[in-house]
Amino acid sequence: MTTPRTYLDHNATQPLRARARAAMIAAMDRFGNPSSVHAEGRAARAMVDAAREQVAALVNAKPGEVVFTSGATEANALAIGGRAWRAVLFGNAEHAAVLAPARRVTAVKTELPCRADGVQDIGGAEAWALRLPASDVPAFASLAMANGETGVVQPVAQFAAMLAPFGVVVHSDAAQAAGRVPVDFTALGVSLLSVSAHKMGGPKGVGALIVRDGTPLEALHVGGGQERGRRAGTENVIAIAGFGAAAEDARLELDRAQMISALRDSLDAQILRKTPETIVIGAGAARLPNTTLISVPGRHAETLVIKLDLAGFAVSAGAACSSGKVASSHVLEAMGVALEIARGAVRVSLGPETTAEDIEKFVAAWTAATGTAALAA
Repeated sequence: MTTPRTYLDHNATQPLRARARAAMIAAMDRFGNPSSVHAEGRAARAMVDAAREQVAALVNAKPGEVVFTSGATEANALAIGGRAWRAVLFGNAEHAAVLAPARRVTAVKTELPCRADGVQDIGGAEAWALRLPASDVPAFASLAMANGETGVVQPVAQFAAMLAPFGVVVHSDAAQAAGRVPVDFTALGVSLLSVSAHKMGGPKGVGALIVRDGTPLEALHVGGGQERGRRAGTENVIAIAGFGAAAEDARLELDRAQMISALRDSLDAQILRKTPETIVIGAGAARLPNTTLISVPGRHAETLVIKLDLAGFAVSAGAACSSGKVASSHVLEAMGVALEIARGAVRVSLGPETTAEDIEKFVAAWTAATGTAALAA
């Protein structure tokens, strides 16, 4: 018999929503180029414009501030590489899609440290800004809304307010937060915000960079005037339509965050009761309602993930983007987590369809997988 499957890896990707699938199928019949002025082109353009409004509504932005990209990775690259910066400031526990382009810029780079609870220490941001040399070229700073491994929520609004008097262009990677918690682009005070479709039940391969009106930014992809000249290339109408539908669904379901948070808290409590040696990493800070990162000292995450997979549960050993290689998590290293704990960290991320029964079954599987008789260190 086939083992029933329970999907608990929504931070890696969320299953495609039914409305997103339907929107994509409908878009397949809109074969016109959205840049064409004839009826077929206008029909395709209408779908892109509708999706732009849906994505904008999710994060309280203007539709004209939404720049569609191939995903949050490209959105981050556009935000960071879209112009020359005087200096760059970013957290050392950011996703690799921020760390890699930020570390490649030619400007002077400064990395914020991470506290033991997983919150980036922004205390030095103002002092950094005060030391900036006078220049007409703006400085850039980036802080994710939430960490994808630990789920720890970051103080983005405070960070942006701290740097606003110095004219710093502030960016936030909201790929893990958008669709799971309220994200208000206007209230956050940032100039740039990255979002991803597949983290909220849309298709893979599409995302957006939200660019506040008046923010200086140049296209990385050139050769056409699409996306107001900020991202050349014919729009992926099918994927964009799915993104819009997923964003609208996610916005309408934001009031379910409290219910998902209760399930996550129940998961933590049951696991600690059944296996008190388990450590919940980042439990001392505010976290995304769906995310928990757990570890049993001396256990190996890759082994646990395989055992849980065989038991019918899909979870991750750290971030899925780097799960193809066995390596220490830079996030846990930045937090100062001991190696014997870090190497056993397993991320469990719930979704809209997760039930209390799913949690109970997972706790039983976790207990069996981490037991001394079941798994040697």
